[in-house]
Amino acid sequence: MKAIVVTEFGGPETLRLMEVPDPHAGPGQIRVRVHAATVNPSDAVVRRGEAAALFDGRLVPPFRPGNEAAGVVDEIGPATETDLKIGDRVMAFVVPYMPSGGAYAQHLVLDPRQVALAPVGSSHAEAATIPCNGLTVQQAMDLLSPTAGDWMAVIGAAGAVGGYTIQLAKAAGLRVVADTAPADEGLVRSLGADRIVARGPGVADRILEAVPGGVDSLMDWALLGREILPAVRPGGQLVMGRRADMPGVAPLGEHPDITLHEVYVPVYVYEQGKLDALRTHAERGELTMRIAAEYPAAQAPEAHRRLEAGGVRGRLVLIF
Repeated sequence: MKAIVVTEFGGPETLRLMEVPDPHAGPGQIRVRVHAATVNPSDAVVRRGEAAALFDGRLVPPFRPGNEAAGVVDEIGPATETDLKIGDRVMAFVVPYMPSGGAYAQHLVLDPRQVALAPVGSSHAEAATIPCNGLTVQQAMDLLSPTAGDWMAVIGAAGAVGGYTIQLAKAAGLRVVADTAPADEGLVRSLGADRIVARGPGVADRILEAVPGGVDSLMDWALLGREILPAVRPGGQLVMGRRADMPGVAPLGEHPDITLHEVYVPVYVYEQGKLDALRTHAERGELTMRIAAEYPAAQAPEAHRRLEAGGVRGRLVLIF
């Protein structure tokens, strides 16, 4: 089968289209014929080798990146307990350092708990945007356990994860204040934000103007760290979009009056019920599957270059 492989840590040029052995489903496994896999910021982090130390040698070249995919079930191994059937259109959450390897491949052999039906009416590319991003936001929501009517601030609101945050927060009955650049204000408003503030330096002050006293919770997908703390009320909660020891995370310093939560979505790898609930949100129109661009798999380096240039709204998707 064809797969995109990182041959050495480095820039986008280290991504190579290669022929690798075709895997088959063993006992307790299913195989998915992948038609679409997204390009996520975490893919670039592992490609560059910046997070290698966190994986204890489990992710060294050559390896396949990719955290989410969509396609069709084409094999079910013996003694596999699943309601999925051959021919089902599905989406899957993938962790590159697990035996399956990453999602950048024509076939993936997975535990069926990693796989759920794709939303009815979605394309493969659209469905592929849900698993990693959606489970990341759902994990954050589970950590916060917010109460309907609470105020939540979303930093990095126009991005793919930020957009899902707004929509899942609104589905939970929260009030949302979101930051955005002027060019993205219409998009962020359409996703359901109740109040909008300008992004950039001083955003915490602007959130306090919009929600006097501070918000009950804040999701920091832009990794602003200490800069954003004043926007959270005493006794409030803050979600960091990456663990504090990961690359690009700004230090927080002291925060005695705020509860900090760190999201690490691989712990949700077998949360099929939560993945299926995201499908339901999408089918109800509560979750918008946004595609920025689609690339043939062989153009993975170009997709990574565009991602790292910044300003992408929605997901870049590789087509296999």
